[in-house]
Amino acid sequence: MSITLRQLEIFIAVAETAQVTKASKKLFVTQSAVSMALAELENQLGGSLFDRHGRSLLLNSRGRFLLPLAKDIVCQVSSIETIMSERNDKLDGSIEVVASTTLGNYILPYLIGAFKRVHPNVHVNMLVYNTRHAEKLVIDKEMDVGFVEGPLSGREEIASRPWFEDELLVLCGPTDPLAHNEVFDIKRDLKGKRWIMRESGSGTAATVREKFGAYMQDVHVVMEMGHPEAVKRAVESGAGITCLSALSICREAENGWLKGLRVEGLDMRRQLKIIQHRDLQPSEALQEFLAFCDVMSVCDDSRVCLSSPWKLQSLLAKHSALKKTN
Repeated sequence: MSITLRQLEIFIAVAETAQVTKASKKLFVTQSAVSMALAELENQLGGSLFDRHGRSLLLNSRGRFLLPLAKDIVCQVSSIETIMSERNDKLDGSIEVVASTTLGNYILPYLIGAFKRVHPNVHVNMLVYNTRHAEKLVIDKEMDVGFVEGPLSGREEIASRPWFEDELLVLCGPTDPLAHNEVFDIKRDLKGKRWIMRESGSGTAATVREKFGAYMQDVHVVMEMGHPEAVKRAVESGAGITCLSALSICREAENGWLKGLRVEGLDMRRQLKIIQHRDLQPSEALQEFLAFCDVMSVCDDSRVCLSSPWKLQSLLAKHSALKKTN
């Protein structure tokens, strides 16, 4: 018997959740089906893929070797299915998108790429600015839609609606003493640290200042930078610590270049938003694009770390399954 695509999907789900129970819920199948598929796959490959630790299943060396290959196969098959099923798509037009820095660099490129595979005749232009500038472009009707992470001005021309939730984490380098911790205790760990902040006008910087409140008086800012990538590189070099979106550090965390710590004592979640001009009538292409982007808000894993197209593909597959059952 040959290895099946479903076996690989189940293997990936177990690898990501570390439990058969959680994998079964994620895939909407029974636990026995997950266990059977996993056992068949291990039998076909001539050995185990996981080490059993109580109720948890942790990848062994064979499993770690297989995981990226399995993800690549599943992603490619899904892309082929999408392209072939939509090859006669008639939707066309142009969409002007502006996004604040975190969303423009770490979320929208994957969503736009996936949307273009489904609707190849729609041209999507995207600009990336901080929240303040992005809002101005929408107010001036230079952009059709904006995706922003920071506080808005409250201008009556802007119609805003929630998209999905993000969380800000404190980031430190692997050699920082904080890297041994699992959380950042705002009362214990704040003083004596050098901080690298995003620039004024950044949605992230505004949110940090709002969330920290009175604690900001103990934040010793040694430099400000206009892009999260520059901030991350400075933290990696040991210049200080920072606070950035969990969406922006996926690859660094996976490779051990940065450590992300949830802030204990403060709620660091923030609502990401979609903004449009109240007087601007959305085109058919824009309406379809916004419906496509809503996959981020309807899925339970809305704060999933989108460090690769595979993870977006997983979200889109789950969204498709939900649509079929409704």
